[in-house]
Amino acid sequence: MNRTLLAIYLNDHLAGATGGTTLARRLARNHRGTEMQGPTGDLADQIAQDRTALLQIMGALGIRPRRVRLGLALLAERVGRLKFNGRLVRRSPLSSVIELEAMRIGVEGKIDGWQALRRVADRERRLDAHGLDELLHRAGQQSDTLQELRLRAVTAAFIG
Repeated sequence: MNRTLLAIYLNDHLAGATGGTTLARRLARNHRGTEMQGPTGDLADQIAQDRTALLQIMGALGIRPRRVRLGLALLAERVGRLKFNGRLVRRSPLSSVIELEAMRIGVEGKIDGWQALRRVADRERRLDAHGLDELLHRAGQQSDTLQELRLRAVTAAFIG
């Protein structure tokens, strides 16, 4: 096992998970009091749990998180908030479309990460193959949910 490359890879995924967790929580906050409150809140909780699972996997492999990358991920998420969405002061319906698309792209990347770890688990006994299968299944459900929510947001933003 190439531990150096795996450490870089997992730290990159941790940075993505850190930004994704922040975005998921903001998305859930922005949908309080709407029909999307329940699903976005559930997604935010699951995405935070998945980040914790990744940290546990890294710990089991003796891979330390790189704090600089985590800080850069948080900065990138905040910069990502600065986008032209057709409104200066209030939140635009387009914001939900873009944020849900970003979340879905992130979850698809997470699926790739879990699949890579699942492959490594065939040779690395410190990895729990069954646990990775469960994480993969949940990420697939998250992607499906995000797609459904994204299409609702598209309808609200572009059709009314």
